[in-house]
Amino acid sequence: MKIGVPKEIKDNEYRVAIVPSGVRALTDAGHTVLVESGAGAGSSIADREFERAGAEIIPSPGEVFAGADVVFKVKEPMPAEYPYFRSGLVIFTFFHLASGRGLAQELLEKNVTAIAYETLELEDGTLPALTPMSEVAGRLSVQAGAHYLMKAYGGEGVLLGGVPGVRRGNVTIIGAGVVGANAAKAALGLGAEVTALDTSAGRLRTLDDLHAGRINTLVSNAHNVEDSLEKTDLLIGAVHIPGARTPRVVTREMLGLMKKGSVIVDVSVDQGGCIETTRPTTHTDPVYEVEGVLHYCVTNMPGAVPMTSTYALTNATLPYMLKLANLGLRQAVEKDPAMMKAVNIHNGAVTNARLAESLGMKAKKMMF
Repeated sequence: MKIGVPKEIKDNEYRVAIVPSGVRALTDAGHTVLVESGAGAGSSIADREFERAGAEIIPSPGEVFAGADVVFKVKEPMPAEYPYFRSGLVIFTFFHLASGRGLAQELLEKNVTAIAYETLELEDGTLPALTPMSEVAGRLSVQAGAHYLMKAYGGEGVLLGGVPGVRRGNVTIIGAGVVGANAAKAALGLGAEVTALDTSAGRLRTLDDLHAGRINTLVSNAHNVEDSLEKTDLLIGAVHIPGARTPRVVTREMLGLMKKGSVIVDVSVDQGGCIETTRPTTHTDPVYEVEGVLHYCVTNMPGAVPMTSTYALTNATLPYMLKLANLGLRQAVEKDPAMMKAVNIHNGAVTNARLAESLGMKAKKMMF
């Protein structure tokens, strides 16, 4: 099989979908790997390292897409890449298609098979490709929030850890999954007062046990959310439903409860966001203000730390890349239920039920 790895072109996206050890594994299995020149530069991986591992270095993205049976990426294709779509092409990447119909429509019309990292789901509900990036984003959310809480960057001027004799900053986390748990760990590490809300008592119990009661835990409902917002300096949105649009937990009206200069970091933005006032931002232009509250809603947060993120992601995705390359699409999904769930679009139809519901479409059974 011919595998293409283009350079990411999303704003300030420095990750790459494969590392030299992954190239070596694929070429040792008899596959051809086409890597766009400079694709690894943002992660400090030179073209010559890919070449030594057996890759062919290709000068342009168009040639990578045209020469590949399967394209491995990190982030969703951007509009500049849509002309490279063609019938029968398979793309394996983070798609987050539930946030809007534009990209999904392009994939449907061009008959491209979209396999999404974020809906690759094991029987126990674990999301093996999304988990490492959620770990990174959760920890980064506290760093970003602490930065924008500084007065010079528009915040209220609160140090999350405080100092003796002065109150600590208050961090509220909505969602106690992987993002929320990692945000809580980072916030506690800085010395903040931390409250986590979730609809799952089991998740809250796990957090409470893990941190020996140092985190305040609350069942997520409108009353508890509103009560928490009044005290919050940093609000982190960490709600996730695989393949579906994120429910809006915090309304615009609720923002009036928050202090002027407080900060929201909505990690859920890829799937639409759990704050009503969330809209996607970039690393180049990361924040905006609504009702006196700063919003940080960057859609590719882990791209800011590519030397960590690239290796964490490829550790998780390579086994599935090998399975797809070695078995082909049909056998890969027939033999692995997680891969079946990862297929969002195939043969001009939406095949993931949660995604179809979010897009207002009907899901169809995957046909070969």
